[in-house]
Amino acid sequence: MDLSNIALAYRKPMAFVKKSFISATSYKLSFVMELFSIVLSVATFFFMSKLFGAAFIPYLKPYGGDYFSFVLIGVAFFDYLGIAQGSMASTIRGGQLMGTLEALLVTQTEIPTIVISSSLYSFIWTSIRVFAYLVVGSLVFNMNIQSANYGGAILILILTIVAFSSIGIISASFIMVLKRGDPFSWVFGSLSLLVGGLYYPISVLPPWLQKISYLLPITYALEGMRLALLKGYSIAQLSNNILALLVFAAIMLPISILCFKYAVKKAKIDGTLTQY
Repeated sequence: MDLSNIALAYRKPMAFVKKSFISATSYKLSFVMELFSIVLSVATFFFMSKLFGAAFIPYLKPYGGDYFSFVLIGVAFFDYLGIAQGSMASTIRGGQLMGTLEALLVTQTEIPTIVISSSLYSFIWTSIRVFAYLVVGSLVFNMNIQSANYGGAILILILTIVAFSSIGIISASFIMVLKRGDPFSWVFGSLSLLVGGLYYPISVLPPWLQKISYLLPITYALEGMRLALLKGYSIAQLSNNILALLVFAAIMLPISILCFKYAVKKAKIDGTLTQY
């Protein structure tokens, strides 16, 4: 195996991360505001949980019975879906506006490397945000994650990022061709928000909506993360969630890469690669 190729494969994604980091740190006040907003969000959900009281407890028994812990984990990890849908598409859009997209696509960098590396920094920053959510929730508002299975949670997280990345790549494909407007991302995001179990367990939904929720990766991602962090489920107990995320990633990731390659080819043929 050529070590120079391995080093090059590592340097390219890191170059994307470095570029994004330099851009983000040039706005220092935004970092402070972001961290402050996390504290405010956690406090908001804490007081909301006091409002609901015991109303949700029968539905929350599989997750420990605490609505604050349930919704905080949901909101924190739902960010990954938003980043997957938005960061890749926004990178493509930004490249079109600044005129850098065409130059990047004619280099020797593979298309999968471009689309995945472009969102790498966003996923890293989101992971830091999620960690901050959990720290604030546990230290300030007494969220109980002492029995958490962190190994299982990390595995679910990795599979979640891979599965959600395919959604982001398909969204970027629409932006590549349509420039503005992404019907796929809108429909998928709206369904995930409605029936994915973000603010309430899917058991409160009517049976026909529950069937739709089982077709979405967000359902398995949030359930698996909650069971791992709040109930300490083992890898074996999380096997259904892990398998579902694996199947979704195995099917959708290759399809999404093909969609993006087709979108680039179509944009080149139409001469609209740099149009915005």
